[in-house]
Amino acid sequence: MNQPPHPPGYAVARPAAPVLPVFSSELLFPVRRVYCVGRNYAAHAVEMGGDPNREPPFFFQKNPDNLNPSGLFPYPSASQDVHFEVELVVALGQGGADISVDHALDCVFGYAVGIDMTRRDLQAKAKELSRPWEVAKAFEASAPCGHIMPVDQVGYPAAGTIWLDVNGKRRQTGDLAQMIWKVPEIISHLSGLFTLAPGDVIFTGTPAGVGPVARGDVMTAHVDGVGSIKVKVT
Repeated sequence: MNQPPHPPGYAVARPAAPVLPVFSSELLFPVRRVYCVGRNYAAHAVEMGGDPNREPPFFFQKNPDNLNPSGLFPYPSASQDVHFEVELVVALGQGGADISVDHALDCVFGYAVGIDMTRRDLQAKAKELSRPWEVAKAFEASAPCGHIMPVDQVGYPAAGTIWLDVNGKRRQTGDLAQMIWKVPEIISHLSGLFTLAPGDVIFTGTPAGVGPVARGDVMTAHVDGVGSIKVKVT
């Protein structure tokens, strides 16, 4: 098998760094890590069998190259039940460890609209066997995401409608104010578990109403003040 050439000093070709566009700019935001918060809206926690009054925040990760700004979502293999989860995405311009809640928002570069696509059938099997979720969450193109809106244009949204339509029909709706753990608390708690850095992005959780998609469906996701994205399932 012929192998592509690679630059001197590297054993294989160096992969390109995943990037997201910055709104109204030619700048690109290079992504280092992708963190996701589970069950961060009370109604969704109940929907997924959790107890929002008791559970502390928990986190899982997607891979940076799972971010998908293309507007197309290829339906993945090995699953017959793929669900959408609309989320506010936080992009960090600064990082650190053990960041206080009072200083957490100083780390934020901007915000975006994202969809955490999930192979729900594989997630259910993983839960049943007490196994990690990577096969359900961290698959190719599983994180459709729009442009990043810098904080100097959007501020620090703590309230506002978040929704997702499939083929023009409203499937998810909520308000950022309904987050169990707010953005400063998420950043602070996460920085106690990992050393955060510029280029990290955080999917902050989804409201109730998650459900399946099929090939040919068109998803439209929106967060007030941040923007909208349209994604076709192929």
